[in-house]
Amino acid sequence: MNNMFKNLAIWMVIGLVLMTVFNQFNTRQVATGSVEYSEFIEEVKQGRIAKVVIEGRTLKATTTEGKRMTTYAPPDLWLVSDLLKSGVKIEAKPEEEPSMLMNVFVSWFPMLLLIGVWVFFMRQMQGGGKGGAFSFGKSRARMTDEAQNTITFADVAGCDEAKEEVQELVDFLRDPSKFQKLGGRIPKGVLMVGNPGTGKTLLAKAIAGEAKVPFFSISGSDFVEMFVGVGAARVRDMFENAKKHAPCIIFIDEIDAVGRHRGAGLGGGNDEREQTLNQLLVEMDGFEGHTGIIVIAATNRPDILDPALLRPGRFDRQVVVPLPDIRGREEILKVHMRKVPIAGDVKADVIARGTPGFSGADLANLVNEAALFAARRNKRLVDMDDFEMAKDKIMMGAERRSMVMTEEEKMNTAYHESGHAVVAKLVPKSDPVHKVTIIPRGRALGLTMQLPEQDRYAYDRQYLMSRIAVLFGGRIAEELFMNQMTTGASNDFERATAMARDMVTRYGMSDLGVMVYGENEGEVFLGRSVTQHKNVSEATMQKVDAEIRRIIDQQYALARQLLDENRDKVEAMTKALLEWETIDAEQIDDIMAGKPPRPPKPAAGASRPGKPDDHPGAEPSAAATA
Repeated sequence: MNNMFKNLAIWMVIGLVLMTVFNQFNTRQVATGSVEYSEFIEEVKQGRIAKVVIEGRTLKATTTEGKRMTTYAPPDLWLVSDLLKSGVKIEAKPEEEPSMLMNVFVSWFPMLLLIGVWVFFMRQMQGGGKGGAFSFGKSRARMTDEAQNTITFADVAGCDEAKEEVQELVDFLRDPSKFQKLGGRIPKGVLMVGNPGTGKTLLAKAIAGEAKVPFFSISGSDFVEMFVGVGAARVRDMFENAKKHAPCIIFIDEIDAVGRHRGAGLGGGNDEREQTLNQLLVEMDGFEGHTGIIVIAATNRPDILDPALLRPGRFDRQVVVPLPDIRGREEILKVHMRKVPIAGDVKADVIARGTPGFSGADLANLVNEAALFAARRNKRLVDMDDFEMAKDKIMMGAERRSMVMTEEEKMNTAYHESGHAVVAKLVPKSDPVHKVTIIPRGRALGLTMQLPEQDRYAYDRQYLMSRIAVLFGGRIAEELFMNQMTTGASNDFERATAMARDMVTRYGMSDLGVMVYGENEGEVFLGRSVTQHKNVSEATMQKVDAEIRRIIDQQYALARQLLDENRDKVEAMTKALLEWETIDAEQIDDIMAGKPPRPPKPAAGASRPGKPDDHPGAEPSAAATA
């Protein structure tokens, strides 16, 4: 866009210059010192004119005092005789005629200017002036050579298995004969699948950096254009350019923009997107083979890709880039900590243990937030307290200490969070409670933080049942100790109901057996049939609803019984929250053991983020649950 305005400005300057030149040659400007004709005649009669030069109808006079004047004379046959009678010297010169070239230029200049402006705008509309009328189909892939790409596998951490999978690509690009002599064929395409922020794009850049080959990068949306057929033309052009630089890598980010299931949607397929996908399928594995070209694509929605795109011969291999485990998080933190001055008390393994479920992008943001906290306090090094505050901010939101709450609301919030915490400490297989706070953060008025002792990959029935009971603890505490109900438990109920429904309809964790009773909603937009019928009768759905109700009522009764039997612990925790606003795991253990809670630590080192439970008076976003 900047180039467009720059070119337009250049054209306008050229036009103004030409118009100035045209005016200089075409306009009969009167020189400085011009006078009216009547005044000139009066000067002649007074005898003050010594000499006159006649050029056509222009008279250039010189006075007896040496001054010069110019005037324009009308047709006057007696002018010369009058000048001679007054003793004026007369010199005659022919009138200067403009050249033929200038006449042609003056005549055609407006037309040429209009044609030039029209050509300029047409070139801008058809691809920024980089290829004329056929630049619509030019590929927008950006090529990065080895000098520009400095990222290697040393910059990628937390996905060792994915790096091993793609290491073969690097070995093939460096030495193809190693695989060809045994009859092996390198995959034509590699699809990287993983959650957002896990490092799929970074891993692709590292492959190109390690192999030291040209790297063409493009986004899936760059193929889509308002004109049908442009996307397919760009795919053809991209592979033609890649053939000239083979061996090379083509990286297509967010391939789901063009690789969606064909025929998807209620109104039929999009012709432009489907033509682009068809051309991509042909280029990857058609009659013409492209040796030495490896296509790498990234997506976090593999479920919506067309099956033809995923078959062997196109994307032969799917590389899963998962969320990092505790060792992977530690390695990722060390990579990002190289860029900031770290204090000696910072331990990457402790931070990694306290950040389950964080992706690589989340950890990079954590290090950045910690650096910002240190900068606000004018520190020279980023210490552990900064990382703890950064974790709290990312997981719970920024503190809102300026928010004014009434004493009743504050007490209600304290009972609500105490109810969550006490039930979480009493039910089996529940994640440990590491922090309870009634300080407003983000959209929350208070939070109960639970942190798993280790990374979880599957959840058993008892764990899910305990989670449901913990979610009900807040509302029950309000009823038992405040004799009221507030809107703050609405999100608790939503999450508890969704968890119970999944246990019955998807996980087979109920008396109804292992049959799947639920179907994913919204699949008509992913290419599924609109007319599909649900294979569950109304009578069966009534049994499903009854089973969900039974689980919810059972866990609600369990949570109420636990809180009723441990009223003293709820009261003690509420008192501690009202006094200190935030209590940590050690203080919670003291309360559950019947001891007076120890005073809070001066530093923020005891906080560990986990899963937030919501609170009275707010509607926080749903936290991640099983």
